[in-house]
Amino acid sequence: MIRYIIKRLLQSIITLFIVLTIVFFLMRLMPEEGYFGENYEKLDEVQRETILTNMGLRNPIHIQLIDFYKGLFQGDLGKSIIYRPGVEIVGILKSKIPYSLKSGLAALMISLIAGIPLGISMALNKDKMWDSIGTGYIVFISAFPSAVYYLFLQLYISDIFKLPVLFNVDDMRSWILPIVSMSLGGIASYAMWMRRYIIDELNKDYVKLARAKGLNKKSIMVHHVLRNAFVPMVQYLPSTILFTISGSIYIESLYSIPGMGGLLVDVIQRQDNTLVQAIVLIYSSIGIFGLFTGDILMVLLDPRIKIQRGGSR
Repeated sequence: MIRYIIKRLLQSIITLFIVLTIVFFLMRLMPEEGYFGENYEKLDEVQRETILTNMGLRNPIHIQLIDFYKGLFQGDLGKSIIYRPGVEIVGILKSKIPYSLKSGLAALMISLIAGIPLGISMALNKDKMWDSIGTGYIVFISAFPSAVYYLFLQLYISDIFKLPVLFNVDDMRSWILPIVSMSLGGIASYAMWMRRYIIDELNKDYVKLARAKGLNKKSIMVHHVLRNAFVPMVQYLPSTILFTISGSIYIESLYSIPGMGGLLVDVIQRQDNTLVQAIVLIYSSIGIFGLFTGDILMVLLDPRIKIQRGGSR
C-alpha cells in the first residue's frame, strides 16, 4: 500500500511539473502588452525593453523557468500588472477564495443531498415514473447548453420569486440563484452515476445469491448494493469537491460574484498575464491533486482492489 501511494504521488508530482511547465511556456507566447497595462502606448521601445528586462523576461528561457519555480517554492506568485497594479497575487486570491468556497460548498451539499437520493430512487423504480422524471431531467441538463438555463434562472426565476439578479454580499437572497445554478449539473451527474452503479450491482451474482438465501430487499440494498455502488463515485468525488469550491467561472461572472471564477474571466479580458498564469496554475494543481486523492480513496475503500507487488493494481 505504501509503495502504491508513493508511486501515485510521484506520478502526480511529475504530471504537475509537466503541466506547470507547459503553462509557463504558453504564457510566454501571450502578447507582451499584458505586462504593461494601460501604459503600453505611452512608452517607447527603449522603456518597454527596460521594463521587460527588469522583470526577467529577456533572460534565456531556461533561466526564466528556474526563476519561475524558485518563486513557486517560496510561495511567490508575483504581482498583478493590470487588475491591481503592484499588488501581490497571493493577497488578491485570499480576498476572492472565501466567496467561491462558501457558494461552492453550498452547491456541493445540494448536489449530494438531491442527486444521490434521486439516483437511488431511479434505480429502484427502473422504467417507472420516478425513473422517467429523473432521466428527463438528466437529458435536459446534459443536452442543453448550460448558459441557456443559467440565463433562464437569472431572467425569469428571479422575477417570479423576487430574487436579486446580481450578487450583493449584504443580501443573503442573492446567494440563492448562483448556488442553485451551480448545483444543477452536479445533481444530474450524481443521479446518473448512482442509478447506473446501483443497477449494475443489482444484476450481479452476489445479489441474486443473497436473494436466494432469503435476505430481504432492504438489507441487500443497505449492506451490499449501496456500499459497493458508492465506491466508483469516490474516485471522482475529490476532484468534484475541489473544482466546485474553487468557483464556477461562468456563474460567478454572470452574477458578478467576486470569487475565483469571475476573477479568471476578468483578468483574461484585461490580459493581466501574471495573474492569469497564477490562477491557471492553481486550477491545474487542484485537478491533479483531486485525481490523486480519488485514486487513493478508491484503493482504501474498495477491498476488491488488490495492490500487487510493484505497485500495480
